[in-house]
Amino acid sequence: MAGVSAGTVSNVISGTKRVSDATRQKVLEAIRTLDYSPNLIARSLRTNRTNTLGIVIPEITVPFFPKLIRGAESAARDHGYFLIVADSNADMALEFELISLLRSQRVDGILLATSASNWGQDERLTAFNSPPPIVCVDRLVDGLDIDSVSVDNRAAAEMGVAHLLSMGHKEIAIITGPQNLKNEQERLSGYHHALQASGISARDSLLLASSFDRNEIERACLEGVVRSERRPSALFTTNAVVALEALRSIYAAGLRIPDDIAFATFDEIASADFFQPAITTIVQPIFEMGCRAVEVLLDRIAQGGALEPPKRIYLPSTLVVRASSSLPHRSVGSKAMNR
Repeated sequence: MAGVSAGTVSNVISGTKRVSDATRQKVLEAIRTLDYSPNLIARSLRTNRTNTLGIVIPEITVPFFPKLIRGAESAARDHGYFLIVADSNADMALEFELISLLRSQRVDGILLATSASNWGQDERLTAFNSPPPIVCVDRLVDGLDIDSVSVDNRAAAEMGVAHLLSMGHKEIAIITGPQNLKNEQERLSGYHHALQASGISARDSLLLASSFDRNEIERACLEGVVRSERRPSALFTTNAVVALEALRSIYAAGLRIPDDIAFATFDEIASADFFQPAITTIVQPIFEMGCRAVEVLLDRIAQGGALEPPKRIYLPSTLVVRASSSLPHRSVGSKAMNR
């Protein structure tokens, strides 16, 4: 219909060779008239590329991950790639199955936000030495020597706890997420470093490990903070899921923030606008993390399997100070305890 060769049509579609404007317009008009779309499967067999990437995440209902996906999708689209999203439901076995499925779909590369930070000596680890390349994003894996993009979790958590200390708080509780996740381990480490730098020993009763389960978070907050015989003056949570449930528990108990207990968290809370006072937060560059992870992955794809050392990219977090983390409450005595 355009009166040109198949090769010229291919050059217009792929943009690999320069075609005159007049010829390009003829080809594009024929494409519109015929409602033509390239056969990506056939093209991938010839080029050994599908221009698709995969991303495996542990829980799409956690607000962090849709933001991460949006960043990755934006960068992928800018480079002419499509992104396939797979949710492992925080199941490590399913995570491996999804990685295998993406490989079978001939994706050119995979982003992985893992559901666990330590895979031990699992024989499936050897699969990561074969194509396509994988880049870990946000959550890193011990023993897996591949590219990664994350934030410096320890330094960021230390920054948040140091802020509470600078406001005069000495008794600071922490509620973490699952300690099988490396980022949660590092955030707890940041808490310890901040206290040590101020010459304060961490009290065991203030170290509260939880999960992403609402009931477990509520129980940890009630037993370790709200009903504690020696209630802390401040609480630091290590992720937005824990933060939201902890705040609900605190308010349900009739306590006020920051009058009765100051509060700061790692990660923005999706419904933060509904909380008064506003919540002091360590903000991660989530969208940028997704973008940067795709760029690292595309660089690795372009290397065509060259054995370059893994890249470790750490993006900076920002402490946004708001009213929830002000000076310690005036009394932790019987009056406060009997509210």
